[in-house]
Amino acid sequence: MSAVTQEDKLLRMANQIATFFRSYPEDEAVAGVQKHITAFWTPRMVDRLSAALPDMGERADILVRRAIRGPETAEEGPVRPATRDPQKLGEGASDAG
Repeated sequence: MSAVTQEDKLLRMANQIATFFRSYPEDEAVAGVQKHITAFWTPRMVDRLSAALPDMGERADILVRRAIRGPETAEEGPVRPATRDPQKLGEGASDAG
């Protein structure tokens, strides 16, 4: 049995997000997945999933594949500024870690 990689964990989380948005019209679902990932994932997490996505094939939900490939939204999530500037910790940043 193979070990679960960090990319596998990211894919699992992304697919769970896609499952939540599954009942929305497709364009709204893709936008919802993309906005959630943009708002709450670090750039490194997005980059790791994006790099691994081509090898994941059908394991990756189509909404995830479209959201990751699509253009980034102009809106930046509240977590991004705090991950770049520790002085902003608490200003919309997660205190989970």
